[in-house]
Amino acid sequence: MAEVITMPRLSDTMTEGKVAKWHKKVGDKVKEGDILAEIETDKAVQDFESEIEGTLLYIGVEEGGAAAVDSVLAIIGNEGEDISELTGGAAAPAESGSEEKKIEEESKTEKESTSVEQTSSEVPAGVEVITMPRLSDTMTEGKVAKWHKNVGDTVKEGDLLAEIETDKAVQDFESEFNGVLLKQGVEEGGAAPVDSVLAIIGPEGTDVSGVGAVKPVAQSSEKPAEQKTETKAEEKSVAQTVSSSSTDRVAISPLAKKIAQEKGVDIHSVQGSGENGRIVKKDIENYQPSAKTTESAPASSPAAQVALSFVQGEDTETPNSQVRNIIAKRLAESKFSAPHYYLMVEINMDKAIEARKEINSLPDTKISFNDMIIKATAVALRKHPQVNSSWAGDKIIHRGNINVGVAVAIPDGLVVPVLKNTDQMSYTQISAAVKDMAGRAKSKGLKANEMEGSTFSISNLGMFGIETFTSIINQPNSAILSVGAIIEKPIVKNGQIVVGNIMKLSLACDHRVVDGATGAQFLQTLKTYLESPLTLLL
Repeated sequence: MAEVITMPRLSDTMTEGKVAKWHKKVGDKVKEGDILAEIETDKAVQDFESEIEGTLLYIGVEEGGAAAVDSVLAIIGNEGEDISELTGGAAAPAESGSEEKKIEEESKTEKESTSVEQTSSEVPAGVEVITMPRLSDTMTEGKVAKWHKNVGDTVKEGDLLAEIETDKAVQDFESEFNGVLLKQGVEEGGAAPVDSVLAIIGPEGTDVSGVGAVKPVAQSSEKPAEQKTETKAEEKSVAQTVSSSSTDRVAISPLAKKIAQEKGVDIHSVQGSGENGRIVKKDIENYQPSAKTTESAPASSPAAQVALSFVQGEDTETPNSQVRNIIAKRLAESKFSAPHYYLMVEINMDKAIEARKEINSLPDTKISFNDMIIKATAVALRKHPQVNSSWAGDKIIHRGNINVGVAVAIPDGLVVPVLKNTDQMSYTQISAAVKDMAGRAKSKGLKANEMEGSTFSISNLGMFGIETFTSIINQPNSAILSVGAIIEKPIVKNGQIVVGNIMKLSLACDHRVVDGATGAQFLQTLKTYLESPLTLLL
């Protein structure tokens, strides 16, 4: 019986996939584990392997084309099998005789819609269906980063079942039931919407084959659509548009490819230790770039691709990744919904530098200027509660706790871990917490609740030598502090020109919540704390 293969969800933010290259064509024999195609997601290009055996009867997305997640990618079945019910009347692509016919058939195809409906039989007695949990307030789907139990394993209440990757972090997911794991609804590395079937637990030997089964249903708003035709000229054109990276194929596992992309490792320079030289996870994790390699960006990175494709006088384009689209959407929502204004002030950090030296002279103590700024900011917020507030349409919410979010750059973009009750933390507690969360943020080890509940945010680019900049407010906060580098420059002190250590701060405020005078008073208090660190003890 023919099996419908849908466009897989290969990353947590993926909404559609592009077929970079087909490795099988209609009529080819397919074995379990064979690479069907290379799928380009919003993050990387991954090999997509077949889980069933048979003959490739239908290709739903042409090479170089894109389709939504869960739409029909291919159909595999017995040779000669009638699949017209699954394709809306077209069994396989046919040669087109004219451009006019091609346009007509494409028009028909655009009217076809294929859906996947969830069907389930009655749940047998004693069986528990576990659905994909909602682990954060913005989570719409989850990805199974790792299964800790296999089908057939005994599961006890409280046992770690799987690690679920949300839109914010990777979290352990524990079982609430006792029994045997009868089914995994999502494969390791796969994703599924919130409330869809994640796993089924029940008595050993129970038949749950009908629970959570997926049945493809062809729907058409008009008459059945025919399969889009492909001419030989089109095939040649598509072949020419496929990137050169597809022709220079590197044997690498999907997980290793993902890790390489996140770390910016050029897979062409990695020696594989797997079967037939295949690159596996440990090869990427243990990879040490040579001095020559580190001098420039990896050839596979987007930055390198743009540089290599540069031609004097010729414009080039780089399609946005899904991650970049999401970042753009959220920042635009904040920028254009909250009326931003900016206040800037210079801080003389001479006394802060002296205070830091004294503190770091203590045994087992090492704090940064960023730790000092976070502490001073938290205490200043306690004196200016209006800055620690949020806009809520017809009201302003004054937050009772001071939770400072600290922006951390990661390969996929930017995350903001939150220090809860920051004003009550010591320098050493802040230092330890920031180092811990920043490290785990870069390895996707943060819990979702560690990135929620901020009441104010800080972004520091001083370590990059940036003297001053402005940030976009991290909603629902009403303000964000931008911290620049400490620069030696001439200042006037007691009527004399001397060398001082100056740091510039920029405060972006939501004018609906924080008036100009309120923001200025907050900055004056913060300036006092940083220029006279002992005042923090008063």
